[in-house]
Order: sequence, then C-alpha cells, then structure tokens
Amino acid sequence: MSEPTSRRAAREARAARSKSSSMPQPVVAPAEAAAGRPGAESTNPTPRAGRNLYAAIGVGVLLGAIVILSLFLVKEIFVAVAMAASVIGCFEVVRAMSNGRIHPPLIPTLTAAAVVPLIAYLWGAPALAFSAIVAVLVVLVWRSFGDEEGLRRDVAGGAMVVLYLPALVGFAMLLLHNSDGPGRIVVFVLVTICSDIGGYAVGVVAGRHPMAPSVSPKKSWEGFAGSFTACVIGGALSVSLVLDGRWWVGAILGALVVVAATVGDLCESMIKRDLGIKDMSNLIPGHGGLMDRLDSLLLAVPVVWAVLTPFVAVK
Repeated sequence: MSEPTSRRAAREARAARSKSSSMPQPVVAPAEAAAGRPGAESTNPTPRAGRNLYAAIGVGVLLGAIVILSLFLVKEIFVAVAMAASVIGCFEVVRAMSNGRIHPPLIPTLTAAAVVPLIAYLWGAPALAFSAIVAVLVVLVWRSFGDEEGLRRDVAGGAMVVLYLPALVGFAMLLLHNSDGPGRIVVFVLVTICSDIGGYAVGVVAGRHPMAPSVSPKKSWEGFAGSFTACVIGGALSVSLVLDGRWWVGAILGALVVVAATVGDLCESMIKRDLGIKDMSNLIPGHGGLMDRLDSLLLAVPVVWAVLTPFVAVK
C-alpha cells in the first residue's frame, strides 16, 4: 500500500533540512560583513597600508617642518633635535627589549645616545668612532657590576643599541658639520623619503609579490621597484639642484640608499617580530614609535655620508 502523499512530503522535507544543516557554512569575515551593512564603510583610507594615511601625512609634515626650521635657523638647534631623537629612540628600543628578557643598562645607554652625536658634530669622524667604542665599553663595565644572570645578553643588547642609534645618528652630524651641512641633510632626508613614498605608493597599488613575507608581509618587490625609481630620480635632482653636484653621483646615491633603507626597514621589522611587538611605541599618531620612522633613515645616513664626502665638494 503506497505511503500517503502528505506523510511522504513531510519526511522528504525533514531529510532536506537535515542535509542542509550538515553542510559546512561559509565563514564571513567581520570586514566583509561590515561592508554589507549600510553605514559600515571603513574609515581607514588605506587599509592595505596598515596605518591611517591622514594621521601619517599630518605627523610627517609636522616632523618635516621641525627638521627644516631647525636646519636653516641655527644648525645647533638641529643638533639638539637629533640628540633628543637619539635619546627617545634608545629608550624605545631598551624598553622593547624587555619583551625578550634583554635589559641593557639604561643610564649609560641613554647617556651615549646624547653624547655620541654631539661629539661627532664637534670633532668629526675619528671622534665619532672613538666615542662609540668608549660607550660600548662603559655599557660593558656598568653591567658587569650587576647580577651574573643574563650578563652577556644584556651587554650585547646595550652594544647593539649604541651602535644602532647614537653611532648612526652621528653620521648625520658629520654631514651637518660641513659649511653646506644643511643642504647635505636635506639631500639625505629627501632621498630617503623618496624610498618610503615610492615603495608605499607602488606597493599599495600594484604590490603582488612579497619580498620577505616572514619578516614584513606588506613589503613587495613591486614596492621595491617603486622605491628604486623614486630614489634614483630624487637623488639625481637633489644632488644637482641642492649641492651643485653631478647628477650621476645623485643617481648612484639613490640606488645605494634604496638598498640601505630597505635593509633598515626589514631589520627593524625582524627585531619587532622577534620581540613579539607591532610598534616600538605609540608615541607618534599614525606612525607608532619614533624608531618606526627612523629605521630606514638610520642605515641610509652612513651611505649618504660615504658617497657625498668624496664625490661632492663642500661649497
């Protein structure tokens, strides 16, 4: 005897509901879900860049104005700004190192951050090298009076901080020491900024192939090509227009700076990844810490000094 139609239909409906509930459901990301709701548009103008563009531009313009004013009013004001940046950067790095159980002695490290750049400005390259070595030895002796546990780790961390910050800031002071020092600092800053802007613009628009995904996932080879192009053009123009140097010297300078700036950026990304932090601090809105802005500048400045000193005559 055949099953009644109504009973058979009810059984088939229950089977269909059971099959539907057992199938995996698509997972909707919060950002995608928000995009489907009216009024839920993202307020970040550059989500792929990982930071708020408006805040970054505003702070960048302010910092640039401070640098330019201090350079061309009285050079010694720029020296004071550089010393302050060195001290703040050292403090950020020392505090971040505590996440990795590394505790460099704070007093000699911060003292070196202020004194080493000043010595470089006053007495030149030999004094810079000597003062950096003395600062590392002071860190070693100071830390040796503490507990034996973690001694080597803390001394190595302190030496790294001294050589990474005040010693490299000292090269900027060597540039400034010349009679056309403000112009040399302008060339250094412009070429390094060209690397940042060129890589940022091209990477956001066309970045497809990660350069070092395990270290900095957002840095791409396309962005590096943008940095290289911008640096070479910026170097050629700035050296010829600001310092009356040969354009091809500026082009070579730009090519070398883009490598140094990229390595500096990746090095700090690696340090932060090893320490388990995203930014060195939240001091600067839209940028993170001061060191998150100085990373490419620090490794670029000795390259700029090494190229400009023998190949561009002092005016």
